[in-house]
Amino acid sequence: MLRALATIVGILLILALVGAGAGIYVFLSFGRDLPDYRQLADYEPPVMTRVYAGDGRLLSEFAVERRVFVPVKAMPRLVVQAVLSAEDKHFYTHSGIDILGVIRAALVNLRNLGSSRRLVGASTITQQVAKNFLLSNELSWERKIKEAILAFRIERAFSKDRILELYLNEIYLGLGSYGMASAALNYFNKSLDELTIPEAAYLAALPKAPNNYHPTRNPVAAKTRRDWVIGRMLEDKVITPDEATRAKLQPLSVNERSETEFVKADYFVEEVRRWLAKRYGETELYKGGLFVRTSLDPRLQDIADRVLAKGLEAYDRKHGWRGPIAQIEPGPGWLGRLRDVEPPPGLGGWRLGAVTGVDEGGADIGLADGGQGRIPLPEMKWARPWKEDQRLGPRVRRPADVLAPGDVVAVEAVAAGIKGKVYPVGTFSLRQIPEIEGALVAMDPHTGRVLAMSGGYDYGRSQFNRATQAMRQPGSAFKPIVYLAALDSGFTPSTLILDAPFVIDQGPGLPKWRPANYTKRFYGPSTMRLGIEKSRNLMTVRLAQTIGIEKVAEYAERLGVVDTLPRKLSMALGAGETTLLRLTTAYAMMVNGGKKIQPSLIDRIQDRHGRTVFSHDKRLCGNCLATFWTGQEVPEIPDPRPSVTGPASAYQLVSLLQGVIERGTGRRIREVGKPLAGKTGTTNGAFDAWFIGFSPDLAVGVFTGFDDPRTLGRGEQGASVAGPIFKDFMAEALAGRAAIPFRIPPGIRLVRVNGSTGELARPGDKGVILEAFKPGTVPTGRTEVLEGIGAAAPVTGTGGLY
Repeated sequence: MLRALATIVGILLILALVGAGAGIYVFLSFGRDLPDYRQLADYEPPVMTRVYAGDGRLLSEFAVERRVFVPVKAMPRLVVQAVLSAEDKHFYTHSGIDILGVIRAALVNLRNLGSSRRLVGASTITQQVAKNFLLSNELSWERKIKEAILAFRIERAFSKDRILELYLNEIYLGLGSYGMASAALNYFNKSLDELTIPEAAYLAALPKAPNNYHPTRNPVAAKTRRDWVIGRMLEDKVITPDEATRAKLQPLSVNERSETEFVKADYFVEEVRRWLAKRYGETELYKGGLFVRTSLDPRLQDIADRVLAKGLEAYDRKHGWRGPIAQIEPGPGWLGRLRDVEPPPGLGGWRLGAVTGVDEGGADIGLADGGQGRIPLPEMKWARPWKEDQRLGPRVRRPADVLAPGDVVAVEAVAAGIKGKVYPVGTFSLRQIPEIEGALVAMDPHTGRVLAMSGGYDYGRSQFNRATQAMRQPGSAFKPIVYLAALDSGFTPSTLILDAPFVIDQGPGLPKWRPANYTKRFYGPSTMRLGIEKSRNLMTVRLAQTIGIEKVAEYAERLGVVDTLPRKLSMALGAGETTLLRLTTAYAMMVNGGKKIQPSLIDRIQDRHGRTVFSHDKRLCGNCLATFWTGQEVPEIPDPRPSVTGPASAYQLVSLLQGVIERGTGRRIREVGKPLAGKTGTTNGAFDAWFIGFSPDLAVGVFTGFDDPRTLGRGEQGASVAGPIFKDFMAEALAGRAAIPFRIPPGIRLVRVNGSTGELARPGDKGVILEAFKPGTVPTGRTEVLEGIGAAAPVTGTGGLY
């Protein structure tokens, strides 16, 4: 008896030793080249970057995996317990492998041999973390062994909460959901703390096979799996029997995530995206979970988009009809053929209509939804044939001059005509997507914060941002740079400059350069004020020649208009190329008292942990951290902005530019009824049209022109194309706000002078204005006329006209 017992013990001992040896062999063999599990200590799951407008509304999201990371301690207990009941009830007690679970799964699988039931697994959450983060999804015993070894190692290195946190934020749960928080939004449009018992149970049922339990494609299997999880939750005493009964009676209904509301600012967002990618890289942008607060003002952005589109459409209508978008065969079957026509980019809210008939009173159209409509003759009168160089063909006298059956055109429903005539329902106006492009930028002149940016007519048609990427000649919009340099050189707004023919020899073999005024006339000695108000080219060239093109270039570079300006006299007329954003920033420095600013679209960036990694505002204030008010003095925040010019010269220039709107080339903008200043800009041949201006607290720039530079047409200029866009923007942006005057710095004297001569006003003088002078520069008698002196600078390019 004793011998038999000893034999059994010996056999068991030998088996134990063999088993231990086998275990050690397996551990050493498979554990030798495993991935380094310690990398999980620093693992941060890919999280989307979110970009917000200045008022906190969402602008955009950038992500590869749309995940919302939630720390495990912030997860509701119901959600955590549901997952543990479904996936690993012994998670907080096992050491990486659930031995009891393995034995139970083995027995179940043996019992089910020969049946159609799928094999039952016994992977713990730790094993799933090892597989998801460090291994592949390969189905093999080798992977399972490696998974078990890694699970043991992970359990020794990390806390249970850290392991669970990795799992709950990493798992894929279907519908593009990575992690529990994202799944709660996508399946039920709820945050985690709003989930009910059946909803939490359903999400806990998904990790095994989200596609197999899809709520609409496999509703029976999905509800069965959910109810199984509810049963496990009851078994684990997470919920009561009554709660379990009520939960199982609930139908499996999903409420997919409502469409996220974004502020529309396509060009602005793309500029932000490019900036972030350049600074932080694509990986951090799409996976780093950055929180980006931008400077965008949604109200101003909406105004910018609308007035820019309206202005470009208005110009386009003035220059004729370029023909239908497409042509289809008229007659029976037209509806199918119309639906085959691809809507062109830029169609926006307009619709495609096919002309089905034309008579003396208008054109009948059919729409893609099967509806019918009519375009009366007055709504196509504008559509004179387009001709080269933006000229117009003969006037429209009858609908057949414009449209024919089979034409596919853009139309917009209208209720009344231009003269107020009320139209019947189903009346449409003929529309045309403009070829001309443009851009608008609005910024805070004191900080450089970009408040609105429209980079083109339609982002869907072209992603090229004409506010930041288009290098164009500013023409006469550059002239304030010349005048600012002159004011800093001792000249005054009353300085007389000769407006007369100006000729420079450009050198052997080159023709003489003869700049001219837009009007082709000469006006004799005129004040500097008149020179900028009327945009006189000859006066500007003489002024630039006198102070030296080197100084003009220095100011252009100091104000950031260009990096390097060629030392050519024609640059004084805006022949050098720049962008709308750079030029608008330069004007902003004029109205802010001459302080240097940098344009910025981003106020602050925080990383996924809430740490501020970028701030546009660099000011330091050590006394701004008081926790409560105790009667202490308000801290003074230092102004670190360097000066680009003195406040006195800056104000004199602002006063000159205010005269442009009150009496000069921008006088149409007076209708806004607020203190405004600005300058038109038109290049030779009318290829580019600009208007840059400001109120005391808002700087706005507008550019218009064709992407393939060509003339805007005879008679077109900054005042007629860009000016109306600036006017409409300012009228709406400043509506309801007080008319704040421009701020006058200390030392400036406002003196009554004759607006034509610049001399002190005398009784009976007409056209008397208040002129701004620095101390000691008030005119005391007749002044000399500046005729242009000094060495002539080389000439190149064309430059501005008006």
